[in-house]
Amino acid sequence: MMRTPIRLLLLISAAVILGSCSSSKDEPLFFKSKRPAAEAEPPVKDVPADILSTQRAFSQVSKKVTPIVVNISTISRKKLVRPFPDLPPLFEEFFGGGPQTRRDKSLGSGFIISRDGFIVTNEHVVRDAESIRVKLSNDKVYEARVVGGDPKTDIAVIKIDAGDLPVAVLGDSDRLEVGQWAIAIGNPFGLERSMTVGIISATGRSNVGIESIENFIQTDASINPGNSGGPLLNIHGEVVGINTAIVAAGQGIGFAIPTNMARPIISQLVEKGKVTRAWLGVSIKPVTEEEARSLGLSKPAGVVIAAVQGDGPAAKGGIQAGDLVVAFGSTEVRDPSHLQQLVAVTRIGAAVPVVVLRGGRKITVTVRPGNADSASSARRIEQEDSAR
Repeated sequence: MMRTPIRLLLLISAAVILGSCSSSKDEPLFFKSKRPAAEAEPPVKDVPADILSTQRAFSQVSKKVTPIVVNISTISRKKLVRPFPDLPPLFEEFFGGGPQTRRDKSLGSGFIISRDGFIVTNEHVVRDAESIRVKLSNDKVYEARVVGGDPKTDIAVIKIDAGDLPVAVLGDSDRLEVGQWAIAIGNPFGLERSMTVGIISATGRSNVGIESIENFIQTDASINPGNSGGPLLNIHGEVVGINTAIVAAGQGIGFAIPTNMARPIISQLVEKGKVTRAWLGVSIKPVTEEEARSLGLSKPAGVVIAAVQGDGPAAKGGIQAGDLVVAFGSTEVRDPSHLQQLVAVTRIGAAVPVVVLRGGRKITVTVRPGNADSASSARRIEQEDSAR
C-alpha cells in the first residue's frame, strides 16, 4: 500500500534535481557565482596636465621627425681569412687556398639634411659597401652613393637622386644638460621608424675607445643595431646627435656624436667629399694630481705640452714645452682628448687665442692651426705623451 506514494515521491525528487541542474545556457548552476559580476574600472580621468603635455610632445616629435629619418641597407664584400695560409700553391686549387670573399648585408639609419637628397649616417654603416639602398618614410626606395666619409669621427654623407624632401633641423648640442629628454628614431633590427625615449646621461664622454676623436653624448634611450646613423633628438624635435654605438656589455648605455662637432665635418664632406683637419704640432699629456696641486688647481684639468715641433703652428704662436693649456678659443680644455677634438674642428689658418699657465701666470697666445695633410704623417696629429 505504501509503494505508490514512495514511488511518487522519488519521481518528484528526481524531477526537482534534474530541473535544478539545468540552465538556459546549458551550464550547471553550481558553476555559476552567486555574486554579481565585478564592474570594469573606469579609465583614469584626472591625469596630471604636465604628463599629458609631455605625451603630446613625444607624439609631435614622432610626426615631425619620422619623415626625415631613412632606413639604409647595404651589401658589402668582405675578405675571408685563408683557412690554410701555408698551403703549397699546387694544392690551393683543391683546398680553397686562394682569396675568398663573403657578401655581407647590414642595416643602418640616417637623416635627410637637404631637399635634394644629402643624407647623414655613420661611416661604418656604408664602409666598403658595394650597394646602398635608402628607404624613405613613404616607402620609396632609392639607390645611394657615398659622397664622403670620415672614419675618425664615424660620420658619412650619402646622396640619393630625389627632390622636395623634408629636412632635419639641427639643434645646439652645447646646450644639452644631463637629465633632459633624449629621443632616438631609427631602424633597430630592421624594425622601421622605431622611436625610443630616455634622457641625456652625460655629455663630453671621451676615452671610450670607439673612435679616434671622441666627444660623445651618453644616453639611456635604447640604441640597438640598426639605429646607427639615425638622429638623437631633443624634446623640440631638433637633431642634437648622431647615434653611433652601444656598450655591448651593458644595458642603457648608448653614445651619439654631438651635432656641433658634426657640423663642420658634414659641411666638408658635402663640399669636397673629404675632411681636412687642423694641426698644432705638439705632443701632449694629461695633468697629474701632483701637477694640479703644485699649480693650485682644485682638480686635474687642461693639457700639459710635453714637446713642441720647432716649425709647427704651436711654436710659431708662442706655445712652449711645459705649458699647461687651460683654454682653446673660448672653451676650457678638460683633457688631451678634448683638446684633440677642439683642434680637429677648427678652421685651418683661423686665429685662435690659447690660454696657458706658465711660471704660475696665465698667458694668452694666438695660434693659427696648420693643415694636417701638409704635415708629415709622423707629426700631424696631436698625440698623448708616452709617459702618461
